[in-house]
Amino acid sequence: MKKIKRFCMVTTGAAAALGILWMRFGKKIKVLYTSLNSFKDENLAYTFQHTPQIQPTKKISRGTEPFQFLQENNAVLADGFMFEGTFYPSGKFMEDTKTSGMLVIRDDVIKYEKYFFGGDENTLFSSNSMGKSFVSVLMGIAIGEGYVESVEDPVGKYIPEFAGTELENIPVRACLQMASGINFNEDTDMSGFSMRTLLGMPAMKVISKYGVQEEPYTYRRYISINTEILGQVIKNATGRSLGEYMEEKLWKKIGAAHDAYWTLSNGTELAMGGLSISLRDYGRFARLYLREGNYNGEQILSKEWVRDSLDISAEYSRPGANLDAYNAIGYGYQWWVPEGDKGEFMAIGVYGQWIYVNPSNQVIIVKTGADPNFMEKGYELKHVEFFRAVAEGIS
Repeated sequence: MKKIKRFCMVTTGAAAALGILWMRFGKKIKVLYTSLNSFKDENLAYTFQHTPQIQPTKKISRGTEPFQFLQENNAVLADGFMFEGTFYPSGKFMEDTKTSGMLVIRDDVIKYEKYFFGGDENTLFSSNSMGKSFVSVLMGIAIGEGYVESVEDPVGKYIPEFAGTELENIPVRACLQMASGINFNEDTDMSGFSMRTLLGMPAMKVISKYGVQEEPYTYRRYISINTEILGQVIKNATGRSLGEYMEEKLWKKIGAAHDAYWTLSNGTELAMGGLSISLRDYGRFARLYLREGNYNGEQILSKEWVRDSLDISAEYSRPGANLDAYNAIGYGYQWWVPEGDKGEFMAIGVYGQWIYVNPSNQVIIVKTGADPNFMEKGYELKHVEFFRAVAEGIS
């Protein structure tokens, strides 16, 4: 009888403990399960077109006067392009890379626009890491307004969790350029970081536990937590959430036609890449950079910031830096800059999200995808050649 009573007490206690854990973490566990299921290969296309219905998000409201591109009937794209001695037909390449949307703009005229997997011009496509380039713009605006004094400021000046840690004196610019030296591996450490933050530990507390593996500006290592740090600097300096700051200082000013949504992690915007935006609005964002930070006469972002964002003159910023597979393309302030003389630059997100800007041809290309093979060798450089062929061939 005593054993049965003890068993019942243990069982009751375990059930109570599980109940408490579920009350505390159940919602977060449910979000984690949903997220993992969403990133199965067969669900990617749906996930990247319905993120605000799947994940918690913050709405970023559009302005009242959207900028309207002119539009023509779809132009014929270049037949294809050469890459490492092989010819790739454009249509086949788009199909093979699981393209969900493709937009080509030249001189403010939509020359080509096509959607797949059920999307259309009103669909909001997930940015993934293209969102990092938006954080760069918000940092430029925050510096222009004096909230952040300089890119040379140490991040510890704005993030109290870093006080007394090895991260305290890392300059803002080093995080912008992915040259912070933080001891973090994008491939092996990201899942642990995501799990801890999802279960409620503040991101900056998690990051503060990482040390440094070299001095800033020694190497370029693509580390997404650099962008999380930048986002926190902006939030703490301005006293505004990233979504609020973006809505007022960027989204309502560039003529966006749709509301945007920013994915939340543990209640705060995921700076490393969580925006959902229509293809044309990605084009409007790119247009701001193409016009050196100016929108219809208003200098939203300084010309100097645009110039500095695309500067890859430092050894660690150049294409092929330290023979890292992540570094086949140059990197500025959260923008990718390929080799060449046309002034091209790009925002890139995992699974095939692209904004490509070619100032020489006044061309903007937005290409979204649901490609599980995005890590294949040469994937990014192959896309550069595809975009160049399209930009040169569009008329």
